[in-house]
Amino acid sequence: MFRTALRNVLAHKARLLMTVLAVTLGVAFVSGTLVFTDTLKKSLSGQSAKSYEGVAVSVTSYGQGRNEAGEKEGEPGLSQQTLDKVKALPGVGSVSGRVFGFAGVGDENGKLIGSGWSNQGANYTPVKDGKDPRYTFTQGAGPAKLDEIALDRATADKGKYKVGDKVRVATNGPVKEYSLAGVFTTEDGAVQAGGSLVLFDTKVAQELYLKPGYFMELSVAAKDGASADKLLADIKSLVDSKHTKAQTGAALAKEQAKDIEKGLGQMGTMLLVFAGISLFVGIFLIYNTFTMLVTQRTKELALLRAVGANRGQVMRSVLAEALVVGAVSAVVGLISGVGLAVAMRSLIGTFGAKLPGGDLVIAPSTVVAALVIGVLVTTIAAVLPAWRTGRIAPVAAMGSAHLPATAKSLVLRNVLGSVISVLGIGLVGLGVSMGGDDGRMSIGAGAFFMLIGMIVLLPLLSKPVIGAVRPLLQKVFGIPGKLASQNAVRNPRRTAVTAASLAIGLTLVTTLSVLGITVGKVVDRMSTEKLKADYKVSMAGGMGYLDKSVAETLTKTPGIKAVSPQTAGYFMVGKDFRSASGVNPAAIGRLLNIETVSGSVDSLGKGEVLVAEKTAKSQNLAVGSTLKVKYDDGQEGTLKVGAVYKDMEGLLSPFVLDDKILTQHSEESAVAEVYVNVEGGASKAGQQKVVDALGKNPAINVATQQDMRNEMGGMINTMLNVMYGLLGMALIISVLGVVNTLAMSVFERTQEIGMLRAIGLDRGRVKNMIRLEAVVISLFGATLGVAIGVFLAWAVGTTMAKSMPNYELILPWDRIGIFLLLAAVVGVLAAMWPARSAARLNMLTAIKTE
Repeated sequence: MFRTALRNVLAHKARLLMTVLAVTLGVAFVSGTLVFTDTLKKSLSGQSAKSYEGVAVSVTSYGQGRNEAGEKEGEPGLSQQTLDKVKALPGVGSVSGRVFGFAGVGDENGKLIGSGWSNQGANYTPVKDGKDPRYTFTQGAGPAKLDEIALDRATADKGKYKVGDKVRVATNGPVKEYSLAGVFTTEDGAVQAGGSLVLFDTKVAQELYLKPGYFMELSVAAKDGASADKLLADIKSLVDSKHTKAQTGAALAKEQAKDIEKGLGQMGTMLLVFAGISLFVGIFLIYNTFTMLVTQRTKELALLRAVGANRGQVMRSVLAEALVVGAVSAVVGLISGVGLAVAMRSLIGTFGAKLPGGDLVIAPSTVVAALVIGVLVTTIAAVLPAWRTGRIAPVAAMGSAHLPATAKSLVLRNVLGSVISVLGIGLVGLGVSMGGDDGRMSIGAGAFFMLIGMIVLLPLLSKPVIGAVRPLLQKVFGIPGKLASQNAVRNPRRTAVTAASLAIGLTLVTTLSVLGITVGKVVDRMSTEKLKADYKVSMAGGMGYLDKSVAETLTKTPGIKAVSPQTAGYFMVGKDFRSASGVNPAAIGRLLNIETVSGSVDSLGKGEVLVAEKTAKSQNLAVGSTLKVKYDDGQEGTLKVGAVYKDMEGLLSPFVLDDKILTQHSEESAVAEVYVNVEGGASKAGQQKVVDALGKNPAINVATQQDMRNEMGGMINTMLNVMYGLLGMALIISVLGVVNTLAMSVFERTQEIGMLRAIGLDRGRVKNMIRLEAVVISLFGATLGVAIGVFLAWAVGTTMAKSMPNYELILPWDRIGIFLLLAAVVGVLAAMWPARSAARLNMLTAIKTE
């Protein structure tokens, strides 16, 4: 029986090739993800371990903390005195202190080099031999003077800088010029991620990022033979354990390796989810393929039964075919997955990130996973066709072309599908009523049951839905249109399975599209309705805070008529911290459209506070209420509520007060952004005026309202495009499913097509009949998918509406139209081979076919 199964596999190569391809795609996605994440994990962990070579103990400061009363305690970092004490310990070879933060380097045009989030600055700390072991200089040397810096080689090359050149560097304050003392290479993660690294003299770095005489980290090297654990114990006795963390370099490298693994695990999980979707869709194709193959071999299987094969042997022969196909698919998928991992690695490089070198990691678990998934998915999909084959009596099989479902089985299927669908809809409704994250979890579970219920009910739905469009097809396309609609529902089970694969893909695509477009519109509406400022000034890449001098400089600039910082701060009410925004009372009304529920925005000028509507309701506050508060510096005061305003999440904190009140009680500037209006309104000249006033600082971004819309819109579109790309694999498998269904349809109707040709239906109309059948099936699945996708997007959107002001569901009819058009194109493309085969049938041979 196994030899028979193997012969059958080889006898139907074209049909099984599509099954192999479907399984291969899913397995390749899984194995490629595993190989890629394992390789990346090993290389990054190796890089992390390399960066801590020679570090016996590392001490990290958490900075100043706060006691229960909200008062600051402890030192801002690790002091020079602490460093000296550590250095004096027996067994310590050397100690280097480090401070770091944001630093942006401008190119010759003043544009920022590298990604904002990974542009870093740090101090250069040479040890005994006069070198810092973390950096290898290819030109010059490290900074030895206050006005000198060193740059990583990639940044120097991009900016075309050489030793001795003047380089404009910006932190969160005014841009400054430094002399380039050297160019180096490094394994630093910021540089590897496509950013930049600027090395300053230690005194300069301390002033920029912390406080003179203090460090954020200490790296301790041991003398030969000294124990790292003994050094760790000695160092812990010297430092404040409440505000610092000391650990060995080996422990720190291991901890970072775990963090890397955790971060990559999240990415791997997302990719594996999409791989799972592809494999799930592939099950329908495999099921259809084996159903088709069993139907084609009905007489052959009956003969095997007649000569002595029992039901179990016939079933096992079909399952043996599935095992062979699954094994071949798994091997090919594994090989393809390795290639996919190489491609993913190269793709990251095109975005400017530099991954550490190293061989691909093909773990034994990856090989086992590929083989198990390929064989298991194929076998599961083939179980039902095999079981049906074993149930057929030899005589009945020899007299039937296909195996019609009994009325009892269809009734049972429809009842089961209805129950599952109702359960899914109920869970979605429950999620809508709950709202929030819990509600979205319930909707996710409901969506799963809805899709399963839809798959089960599709045979019932196919006849009335496709029957409704039959008159239109007949009117537009004549006889081919009528025949196509009849053929599409001739075998409702097979039509349903084919349509289901498209429906699943389109459900996910539509849900993501509707949500993405809707959220984009909400953000855009917020920009146009709430933001009246011509420009928003912020740090490039959203890194850190602006220096308070930015607002002061712009206020003094001729041609700028309104300026307000948005300073992030807080105060305490009782034992609770309250987030607050500091603004300019005289200008904020011209820069932001603050709608008040009660009171007036002008009350800010009187030293009163504005409270967001939700916060006011939750804390029982109203105009005239007073708050006893404790500020950042520990001083206490009383604030009177001057107005309650409609929430402006993303623009203002729940409490808004005069920036002078907030900043006079804070040691550090925390200006998140500065809003600006210029005379004559927004224009390129006005934008340039703001840029020039800030010294053409490469680290500061001056955005128009359109820039802000584009930024958020670009993020959403990028996310959607990534999702479309990942779901594209499932849609490719759906196309293969349509091809298989049509091929089966042509096989079953060989004699019928011969008769149609004999009575005058020419080859062109035969092709049109097959094409229209494919389009009908594709559009049937696509329409169901779009409908369910819109419903799920509405449900998910409802759970987010409370947290998003002015939320309103937007249906992107243009994209929905494109999805349906693509489904029709899919049908046409999938029908090319079956239509050509049907048109080329010899009519006399076809008529004689049984």
